[in-house]
This record gives sequence, structure tokens and C-alpha cells, in this order.
Amino acid sequence: MDAQGRGRADDIDPADQWVLNPNTGEYELRLTPSAPQSAVPGPRRSSTRSADAGGAVRNRTAAPGRSRTAPAEAPGRDVPPPRRRRGAPEEPLPGRRNRRPVKKKSKAKKAVLWTGGVMAFVLVGTAGAAYLYLKHLEGNVTTEDVGNVADDGFSKDEAFNILVIGTDKRTGKGNEGYGDKGSVGHADTNILFHVSKDRTNATAMSIPRDLIVDVPDCEVTEDGTEKIVPGTQSVRFNTSLGQDGRNPGCTMKTVEELTGIDVNHFVMADFNAVKTLTTAVGGVEVCLAKAVNDKESKLKLPAGKSTVEGEQALAFVRTRHSFGNQGDLDRIKVQQQFMSSLMRKMTSSDTLTSPTKLIKLANAATKALTVDKGIGSASTLKDLALELKKVPPKNITFLTTPVKDNPAEVVKATVVPDEANAPQVFNMIKNDVSFTEVKAQEKKEKAAIAARLKGTKSDASEVRVRILNGGAPGGSAQEELTYLQTEAGVTKSENAGNADKTQAKTTLEYAPDQADQARRLAEIMGLSGSMMKPGESVTNAQGLPTMTLTLGEDFKGAGVKMNSTSAATPEVPKTTADEVKCAS
Repeated sequence: MDAQGRGRADDIDPADQWVLNPNTGEYELRLTPSAPQSAVPGPRRSSTRSADAGGAVRNRTAAPGRSRTAPAEAPGRDVPPPRRRRGAPEEPLPGRRNRRPVKKKSKAKKAVLWTGGVMAFVLVGTAGAAYLYLKHLEGNVTTEDVGNVADDGFSKDEAFNILVIGTDKRTGKGNEGYGDKGSVGHADTNILFHVSKDRTNATAMSIPRDLIVDVPDCEVTEDGTEKIVPGTQSVRFNTSLGQDGRNPGCTMKTVEELTGIDVNHFVMADFNAVKTLTTAVGGVEVCLAKAVNDKESKLKLPAGKSTVEGEQALAFVRTRHSFGNQGDLDRIKVQQQFMSSLMRKMTSSDTLTSPTKLIKLANAATKALTVDKGIGSASTLKDLALELKKVPPKNITFLTTPVKDNPAEVVKATVVPDEANAPQVFNMIKNDVSFTEVKAQEKKEKAAIAARLKGTKSDASEVRVRILNGGAPGGSAQEELTYLQTEAGVTKSENAGNADKTQAKTTLEYAPDQADQARRLAEIMGLSGSMMKPGESVTNAQGLPTMTLTLGEDFKGAGVKMNSTSAATPEVPKTTADEVKCAS
């Protein structure tokens, strides 16, 4: 019999009749809340099950806290009548007149109400458990206030940049023998992680700790008091954290000064992070081109593939003397291979379909990391993880800031940015340009590229073009004009101001007899075939026939190639997260 058929009002949700018994820790069905009840519900009674004529199963459960022979309650209470045999005439309640018979609900409706009540209970219970677990994770998260250097939250509809910082501070049990004994926690490992606006690709750019940079002035809070830490020039990048009391906000500002890229958030980890995260996923597979027995890091592994976790995983990423030329740049390559493997393991079906591993991973990650307050809640971190999960591993590029040996040193110990390639790498990240070939876009434009880009090209000096700003940032037309005239040799070009309306895509319109010029300009700018629009010629300020270049909202910046798969992508060593490589 359903709850509503046992003296309850028709507008009561059956799910509301389940209450928690604090003595047993179980939920029990309470059918008569209007009757006097003790503060603590009694134990759940046994129930019998019988099938009615239609085959539906009914539960007959005694009201919690009362025996079946309990006396009638005080007048005015709604007490269910004594149970009677099927078919026997209904008996009046003591001291009451007979009421008009209530029309019974159909068995089908009873079944729907009962099922709905149970399902509501299950859903509420599940949602409650998820909420409670999120609150538990919230208690794990350590946040650091870096002021307005970090954004307040993040947008699911925009590209974002997160600086991942690994410190050499000896915090945590068992880490006494790692890093520098007196280190205040310098920026030992640094990765700027860029996630594209459309979530089709991401770039993880390592920044060497021994890169010579200028660290700007930064504001820190110490014992509740704000103070400015003066900047320093021509120092190692790792001093941007810890030195003179600098916090992660100082490291973020240093990256912004170095690259011109707006850093939205930071995630900081110590030695424990590697140990706990790798243990949570059941180990990470690594590969060695030769056997390693490193006395410094205590790493001992055979050639070929091995699975490492905990202390052994930390030893793997800290090993330097057994790889390449024993320098930090070669260790960065090994760390990138390790991170690729860790990403593959974290997103594998083996991990994602295991509640035990997922819970361990969530617990380990929130305990191991320190983040800025903008992403400091467990729910925001969960949303952030879901956005990262959208990026295919094959389109996650790992690379290192292009550098060269410091020319000011006789004994080479530090590096400086490589002016030939570093600016373009920074601009590609800043302007959300992918370092990988996004297959869908390549396929879409293949036919157009073949038809419009194939053929002879005129000299750059013969290209005549006027430039309009049709949605690019202010000043873009003039900046591109300056680049074309001074860097690309397109001297017959002019700034024609703003277009009549904005457009999403950059376009180049040209007449059929200007196809040779169009192909040359397309090569210079990295335009795809779909951006080239055959049409009619117009005249420039001198009355001469000219092409029209309209810079759209997708414009990447002066001198930056529009097509990420063009030959203009700088030739820097890079790998993707789906590649399996052996450290050597």
C-alpha cells in the first residue's frame, strides 16, 4: 500500500516521509508525522510484501516508533485505523462519525507515486553526497591572495592561461633530502598552460628556471600588511618566487613582462604533488632509452618502459645528471614527457570509469596544490578540469621557451630568450594560435587552399593593397601596415581606416588579374584559401587598382601568421600529449 493510502494528505510528497534515524544512520519511512513522536525515531520495523491483483508489490510497514497495538492517540489526532482483513466492512474510528468513503487511487497511480518518491529520495541523497564531497574537497584547497594580478574566476567561453609553478621548498613529510636545504621555495619548474577559446587545442610552454629576466616590482601581503617588493634586473627566473618574500603573483607578473601574455591564474605544487598524484592514478608509465642509476636523485630504472609512482616518480622528474647534457633544458624535456604520460593516465578509461581512482585523484589534487583565490573553490576547480578535458591530447603541444646561451657568460650556466623565435611563440600563444594541425579546420579549407593558393606569385614589391580594420583591436591596421612595409617589403600599401562593419574572419578581396599579388600576400600573412575572396578591384588613394585586406576579429597581430598550420610556425622542438617518447 502506498503512503498516501494510509491516512496521509494527497499533497504530501512520498519522498518527504523518509527521515534519518540518528541511532542507526539509516533512512526510515515515517507515515504519521502528525501523531505525537519522540525526538529520536524508533528503529525501523520489519515489513511484509504482498502482491495485489494487478501484480504490483505493496509494502506494509508499521509506523516507526510505535507497535501495531498502540492505543488510540489523543482526540483530534489523525491516527490510522486498525488493520482489517481484506473484504471486511470498514469500522468507524472511536469517537468519530463515519466519513464519506474516499475514492481510492488507481493501482497504476499508486505505483507512479511510490516510484517517484523513491527516485526523489535517491536523487536527493546522491546530490547531497556530491555536495558534501565538494565541501570536503573545499577544505583541502589552499589558496593564496595575489590581489588583482589573478582574475576573479574564469570564463567557460574564453581562452585562458594558467601558470603552473613547481617549487623546490622542502615541505611535507619525507622531503627533507630534496632541493636546496635553505630554499624559501623558488620557481623551480614553470609551465604556462594556454587553453584555446574553442577548446580544440592547448599549449604548455615550459620556462627555464635559469632564464635571465627582469623581475618587476610586485605587491605582497605580509602579516596583514601590504608592501612592495622592488624588482631586479637580469636575474634568474626562479628568483621571481620566494626571493625577498615574493609570492606567486610576482612570478605571474614576471611571465607577463617577459611574454606579453596575460596570465589569468596560477597553480603551485611542491614535491608532494608528484608523489600523491601519481599514486592516486596507480602509477605513470615512463620510457627510458637506456638504463638509469642516478646517485643524485636515487632513480634506478631499466631501459624501456616502466611504471613509476610516489618517491620513484619524483625521482624521475628531478633527475638531471642522467639525461642529455645534464642541464636543466634536457630535464625539462623529460618532465614534458612525464606530464604527457600523466595526462594520458588521468584521462584514460581506466581512471575515468573507476570511482575509487577518481575520488583518490580529486582528494590528492586538492591537497597537493595551492591556487589563487579566483579559482580557489572546489566547484570552480571542477569546472576548470571539465574545460581542460575537452581538449584532445593530440592537440596539446609541449614546448620550451626558445632560448640561447647567455652571451655575457664565459662558462655557460644561464640562457636568454632567442630573439629570432621567442617573440613569435609568445605572439601565437597571446593570439590563441594553435601549434598543432586541427584536422577539422584543415579538411574544411583544403579544397579552397588548393584552388586559390596554387600558382605563380608576384614579388612583394608589386603587391598593392589597402588595409581596413573590420573588428581587430584598435590600431591593428596601422600596425600591420608598418609590418608589411618595413618587414615584408610590401611598400605599395596603405591604411584605409575602419571597415563599414565588423566581421569575424579576416579576408583579402582581389580581382582575377590580381591573383599573383593575392597569393604572395597570402603567403606573407599565412592566409588560408577560405580567407581569399575573388571579386572586383577597387582603387587606392592614388586612383590605382588595389586589393582590399580587411582585418577581422580573428586577426592575430601584426606579423603573426593567420594560419596555424602555415610554414610560418617557428621551428622549435615540440611534442604533443598523445606521443610516447623515451627519455635519453
